[in-house]
Amino acid sequence: MPDFKDLFTFESENEYESAYDLAKERNFSRPKIYSGKGDLKKRWYVYFSFRDPKTGKMKRQTPFYGIANKFKTKEDRLSVLVTYRKVLLRLLKEGYDPYGDNTELHDRLKAKSKPDKDQDIKSVTQSTPDQTSDGPKMSVQEAFDFAIGQKQKILSPTTKRGYENKIKNFLKWTEANRPDLVNITDLDKKTVTTFLNDVLSRTSARNRNNFRTDLSSVLQVLVDNDIIAQNFIKKIPVLKSVPKRHKRYSRETQEKIFVHLKAEDPLLLLYIKFISYNFLRPIEVCRLKVKDIDLKGRTVRFKDKNDHWKTKIIPDILWTGLPDIETLEKEYVLFTPDKIGGKWETAIGNRRDYFTKRFKRVVKDHFGLGTDYTLYSFRHTFITKLYRALEKGSSPFEAKSKLMLITGHSSMTSLEKYLRDIDAMLPEDYSTMLRDTDG
Repeated sequence: MPDFKDLFTFESENEYESAYDLAKERNFSRPKIYSGKGDLKKRWYVYFSFRDPKTGKMKRQTPFYGIANKFKTKEDRLSVLVTYRKVLLRLLKEGYDPYGDNTELHDRLKAKSKPDKDQDIKSVTQSTPDQTSDGPKMSVQEAFDFAIGQKQKILSPTTKRGYENKIKNFLKWTEANRPDLVNITDLDKKTVTTFLNDVLSRTSARNRNNFRTDLSSVLQVLVDNDIIAQNFIKKIPVLKSVPKRHKRYSRETQEKIFVHLKAEDPLLLLYIKFISYNFLRPIEVCRLKVKDIDLKGRTVRFKDKNDHWKTKIIPDILWTGLPDIETLEKEYVLFTPDKIGGKWETAIGNRRDYFTKRFKRVVKDHFGLGTDYTLYSFRHTFITKLYRALEKGSSPFEAKSKLMLITGHSSMTSLEKYLRDIDAMLPEDYSTMLRDTDG
């Protein structure tokens, strides 16, 4: 009885582009490529599932490697697997059954093959098709997976997750709105523009611009690797967006929140004090481990939003409220859901989301605060308070120079922009000047 490899060889000789009806694929899943997340040390292959006649359930079948892993570049290896995937899909459409007798299918495919065609599977797969020509093309999913695999070595885990989430949302949208979109070369400016307009209508201009930036970055990788001809997303304009405002708390509200948390949730209060007194961002607090607190030097070491390590002093107002952490394991996460210092096996983004939801439940719902009041608002509140205190005893330049050392802004320009954005820089009363000009 002919095996899968025999059938594969015959069908490779007759492989051609073919649209198919998803509704008719009842017994098998669409073949997919596993590219080892771009790691050439791993084995790449094509895989699919087929309905087991005994159980009636879909069952993962033995993956097909072929000679793909003999290739030493990602482009060549993926090109081979693209061909394998398409051939396998055609075989399944023709009636290939891993649980049945495929003799009839073998004979039918053999009869279709041209007598004078001496090209075998090796000559087919060793060529590296040009994705922008009439050769085999990557699907949108495969192309995006390839791009992320190329970029992952220069991306932080958080940034990588951001890319993957945006791509997931885009692919989900295309499945619902462009089911005919299969190959990456069929993706066009109109499709992406329509998607971005949908994001804008559901969220904000800022979020829409973020999707545009990340999708453009992915497409540029594909252009650089000759998979598509151009990055048309660059021609889609960036929309003007109003940054999300994190309103400052009034002194009265801030004090009420602290009193409330002292009684109801001391752990959350300490978390907020790292934002308020050390001017860390919420996600920076979530990254902290016990080892990042220098007990002798009274400093905290943290990664900023640009993934740079920075060190700040811990002011006495915060230091006196810290619990004893000297005996704790250095690798423990500093803030966990139920205590200071412990194991918390989850992504950084999940930790931040947890404390955001906890703050809403314990504080925002209790005080009836709107969406503009956030954990980040405490940073704005206390930076404003500190700046205005510094201003009283020195010139504006001196006040900003001292403040820059405390907040960690990289330049006076960035600090001034930040202070303007949060309305911390306010003029003195100018009534006298108006009276002098009043006729």
